[in-house]
Amino acid sequence: MRHRVGVDIGGSFTDFAIVDEETLEVRALKVFSRPDRPGAEVIDGINAAGKRYGISGADISYFTHGTTVGVNTVIQRKGIKLALFTTENFCDVLELGRLKLPSMFDLLSQRPQPLVSRDMVFGVRGRLRADGSEFTALNPASVEAAVRAAEAAGAEGIVISFLHSFRSDRHEMAAKRIVERMVADIPVFTSAEIWPIVREFERTTTAVIGSYVQPRVAHYFTSLQAALKEAGVTAEARVAKSNGGVMSVEQGKTESVQTILSGTASGVIGAAFVAQLCGLQECMSLDVGGTSADVALIVDGQPQYGIGEYIGDHQIHIPSVSVTSIGEGGGSIAWVDTLGVLKVGPESAGSTPGPACFGRGGERATITDAFAVCGIVGQSSDFGYSAVKVDVEAARKAVGVIADQLSMGIEEAAEAIIKVAVSGMFVKVTGLVTRFGIDPRSTAMLPFGGAGPMMGCLLAREMEMPETVIPTVPGVLSALGGLIADLKNDFIKTVYLDLDAEAVPEIRETFAALRQGGETWLRDDQGYDGEVRIVYSADMRYRGQSFEVEGIFDPAALEAGDVAALAEAFHGEHEKLYGHANRDETVQIVNLRLVVAGRQPAPHLPLIEKGEGVPVPDRMVQCWIDGGWTDVGLFRRAALLADQEFDGPAIVVQDDTTVFMPSDTRASVDAYGHLRITQTRGH
Repeated sequence: MRHRVGVDIGGSFTDFAIVDEETLEVRALKVFSRPDRPGAEVIDGINAAGKRYGISGADISYFTHGTTVGVNTVIQRKGIKLALFTTENFCDVLELGRLKLPSMFDLLSQRPQPLVSRDMVFGVRGRLRADGSEFTALNPASVEAAVRAAEAAGAEGIVISFLHSFRSDRHEMAAKRIVERMVADIPVFTSAEIWPIVREFERTTTAVIGSYVQPRVAHYFTSLQAALKEAGVTAEARVAKSNGGVMSVEQGKTESVQTILSGTASGVIGAAFVAQLCGLQECMSLDVGGTSADVALIVDGQPQYGIGEYIGDHQIHIPSVSVTSIGEGGGSIAWVDTLGVLKVGPESAGSTPGPACFGRGGERATITDAFAVCGIVGQSSDFGYSAVKVDVEAARKAVGVIADQLSMGIEEAAEAIIKVAVSGMFVKVTGLVTRFGIDPRSTAMLPFGGAGPMMGCLLAREMEMPETVIPTVPGVLSALGGLIADLKNDFIKTVYLDLDAEAVPEIRETFAALRQGGETWLRDDQGYDGEVRIVYSADMRYRGQSFEVEGIFDPAALEAGDVAALAEAFHGEHEKLYGHANRDETVQIVNLRLVVAGRQPAPHLPLIEKGEGVPVPDRMVQCWIDGGWTDVGLFRRAALLADQEFDGPAIVVQDDTTVFMPSDTRASVDAYGHLRITQTRGH
């Protein structure tokens, strides 16, 4: 039997989704993450799969995974010490940025420190014009002086980002050759190679982030390859990309910038798959893991994409699945500040020591501990595929410290921790839906991750969302998303053309070159021999505007040279975003974009056995809900049948997570086994 394996390596757990290639049946499991030994969790998981499902490393025909190594490196500022070479007199590019305050309402807010400090930025003589022609020749002596200064300052890597290199990379490549000749043991990166986009700051900061994480990401991928080899896996490893696709791990070693949002993107792809199955027109995915909670909007079963996503305090300008961090995860630590106010996060217990209730040495109260004290977590021995035995007394002891500081009972303190965490999510989600013009009252919630189903219904209730959909394997949905994701890559070329008949030949010629590069990447670099999907688009604006809107081009309109249809791709999107469009104005194309993708086989979710009426709970348990102990029905997810319905408050336990349904909710089981939970308050 051959199997496809998807892995999501999080801060607390590493999740495995295993798909049988013959039946397309999905299996899942969890093991603890091993930040101390990258790759060890993969061996642990494959060994666990052997014991649980009889699967060996040799049975794995396809392996892909999502990783948070890149994003954590930036957030924790643990990358290499970089030197930045800029065009002479442009050394303040990172310091100036876009001159935006982090909070426009806080006069004391401070802008984040760049990943490259000002004393590590060195100017180089030589300059290109905006059209790519040479204004001043590159001065080799100036490059050599910058290299010596960088070496003396202890640089562990060098980033080269010159003015207008999106038009021509010849100055950057010439400088790179000089650097490599002088210092062979220091990695050298150029902005044109990493992501050749217009605008100096955006291109430079993207190049810096990619270079900052590259050595650490490459080391991790090398360790992963060694671990897979040790486990007997011969399939080439792939890694999820920020754009929702996948690529080879070997390519990921050099194109690390594309993996920055690897883990979060996989989860949204998995959530979009479930949204399609459930026929959800608009939904919001909620991924709550051990350290953070992330949301994304899914419209008509498709995730939304964007450019300029934040990695901690820093923006990265590569095509990415639009994901926004809105709060803390299950392992986030509760604490009381000097004014006696209860706070949750951002510090997390991670996998080591983890929440106190995991019995791995943790002593500080976390969100998971609060759920354990309330009797919601720990009612089943199957928690985390039996990897964890919940120690409720340890949780009570940890939460008791908070309770003493707040002068309240332990259960009251636990419920307060949960409410603070949910209220923090509520504030950020409210801002998000307002920005995107989404009405939460017509939007479904789709929570996943280890802690998502515990908190999803609580947040949906506060947001007045009509429905919460719990996938069949919510705890490992990110791992499943990696298996569903296409082989996918983005290509871009800055052109600056007025969209008229005279521009059509250049548009076609540029797209032809991008397509050739895309197909070469897919066929030769990734070894794909299936059907190729191409998406043509452009960043466009009205002449005189400062920023662009992306419009998708119809291939038939491109072939026919239909300028009006191409322009309408922009007018329609502009009207959708801003409420107006001026179809008499000249449209300017700034960038031409192409996405190439090769589809991967989707797993088969079988229809479950039908039932009727109200299922009988496995047993009744006591939970602290809304200020008091309440009898709550505990159901086993595997025993629920299609078409059955039951009311909250209720707990549904399964191997990879715990689902909590508060009062005034009703769950129905659909044909695939998804829980469709609706609000009954006021009905």
